[in-house]
Amino acid sequence: MLETSARLLRLLSLLQAHREWSGPDLAQRLGVTPRTVRRDVDRLRELGYPVNASPGTGGGYQLGAGAELPPLLLDDEEAVAVAVGLRTAAGQGIEGIGETSVRALAKLEQVLPNRLRRRVGTLNAFTVPMLRGPEASTVDASVLTELANACRDSERLRFEYRDHGGSSSRRTVEPHRLVCTERRWYLVAWDLDRSDWRTFRADRITPTPPHGPRFVPRDPPAEDLAAYVSKGVSTGAYAATAVVRLLVPLEEARRAVSPSAGVLEAVDEHSCLLRTGAASLDVLVIHILLMGFDFEVVEPPELTDGISSARDLLARALDRGAPA
Repeated sequence: MLETSARLLRLLSLLQAHREWSGPDLAQRLGVTPRTVRRDVDRLRELGYPVNASPGTGGGYQLGAGAELPPLLLDDEEAVAVAVGLRTAAGQGIEGIGETSVRALAKLEQVLPNRLRRRVGTLNAFTVPMLRGPEASTVDASVLTELANACRDSERLRFEYRDHGGSSSRRTVEPHRLVCTERRWYLVAWDLDRSDWRTFRADRITPTPPHGPRFVPRDPPAEDLAAYVSKGVSTGAYAATAVVRLLVPLEEARRAVSPSAGVLEAVDEHSCLLRTGAASLDVLVIHILLMGFDFEVVEPPELTDGISSARDLLARALDRGAPA
């Protein structure tokens, strides 16, 4: 009985690799006959695992989706990865997902072997999460699921959208992809009323079903959708934009400039270009100065005038505060 149980676990582990196995391949892996494999598959079905079998020379066995979630088998690295992912998800900007992640993590840690529990515990003990800032927002997990399903099924989506000023409008779009940053989720979609691609913040979307009909997906607005959204939210949405050359390597700049704050492009091993935007040139000057890097202005020339005005203002403040 013990040998049979161990073999069933091994068979389940192979099937959970999400690939189709032929009967002879499974028999060879398990060191048994194809007939024994068939009996073991029947036992797994009795335990609630939906094992699909396709007949013929090209057929085989594959674990399918069932009505209920059966127990999963994870190896050491997978178990640690899932535990770390759940703890990370607990702090993300998805409404309601934090508590759910904590419950799932508690169940997983309860059954982790000591050696794996120590690994996860060490990582948690020596990792300090950065708190989400005031600009961070949360989005309902069910809304994300609904948006993702519409993208997957190529189904027209209808929703109420609240803009930055709080005004609402009704939108009908052909959704393409969800893009997430460290603070927000965005939907990239073709706006039917405006006949153009648009990027929508997911936390401002209120779906208004029914959705549909289905559509033939269009070519996306860019191959790199992450860069496309980054450019839109960091420059395209602002009245004042600028290009400056940061006198630091690209990797160093990336540690200080998030995708929602600007688009970076390498120039050489010592510098990179930053394209960014703000509500006004004065705010843009402060935004660039707070990065703390040496830089030079590429465009527009008016930005140099704004920097000069800020320099003169600071110089006068220093002169007035200097000791007698």
